[in-house]
Amino acid sequence: MKVWIDADAAPWEVKEIVFRAARRLKFETVMVANSSLALPPNAPTVSMVTVAAGANIADRYIVTHSQPGDLVITADIPLAAELVDKQVMVVDPRGDEHTADNIQSRLSMRDFLDGMRGAGTLSGGARPYDNRDKKRFAAVLDRYLAKALRDTP
Repeated sequence: MKVWIDADAAPWEVKEIVFRAARRLKFETVMVANSSLALPPNAPTVSMVTVAAGANIADRYIVTHSQPGDLVITADIPLAAELVDKQVMVVDPRGDEHTADNIQSRLSMRDFLDGMRGAGTLSGGARPYDNRDKKRFAAVLDRYLAKALRDTP
């Protein structure tokens, strides 16, 4: 299993949690972003892929290079939908898991809210990232990693 981080928008706390786990468990982690980001010290299994600037370029890279059974961390619902179809595990930085059972309703809600914002009916965005989100994400990541370690021969 490889862990991919859609790194342009991922909170620093999420990256830190993944980096600590990558150091401890030595699994491959790839950050993908439109600009170069600092790699963590003493984490030789963490790498950075910098893609060209532009809409969805990082997303395309992740979709093209991820494999079934990999884990992708992203808050991008359309990207999550493509990955779920490809049998890639997806979790967002708040610890919400995207699955074949829930991705279509989440995509519909995202499109509805986007339309409401575009019409000026709705303003604002997601609430600030907090410690609850961080703990929930860490718990989901731990569960995925424990399963991956059990399933690895």
